[in-house]
Amino acid sequence: MASPTAAASGSSSSREGTAKAMVFDQISQTIQSTSNLLHLMQQSSPSQVQLTKLPKNLLAKTTMIKNTGQVLEQMPQVISSLDAHVENGLQSVPHLRTVSQLLANMESCQLSSLSQAHLPEKESQTAKQPPEVN
Repeated sequence: MASPTAAASGSSSSREGTAKAMVFDQISQTIQSTSNLLHLMQQSSPSQVQLTKLPKNLLAKTTMIKNTGQVLEQMPQVISSLDAHVENGLQSVPHLRTVSQLLANMESCQLSSLSQAHLPEKESQTAKQPPEVN
């Protein structure tokens, strides 16, 4: 004869098996109902091809949609940062003019010193050459 605990554990596993079977049946029915509904929608829809492509298109664009959202979230900070850089650049314009003028002056001084250095060479070369007789 079976002990009382063995009988209790047997009935417990029997109830678990029945509960699992009921849940499985309900899931199967839900899946079947959803499948039937999708088939009805595809058959009654004038744009059946677009309806079947819809989930694939949405899944393909999910990453792009997320990235676009992140970019849009960052835009105010980017605009603010660019605005600050432009403002700093505008404040630097007088300094840039000064630097530009200094560079022009340096170039002018270098050119004049080079031309003065070449001038004595030409004078000495013309002095060594005999005068041309016409």
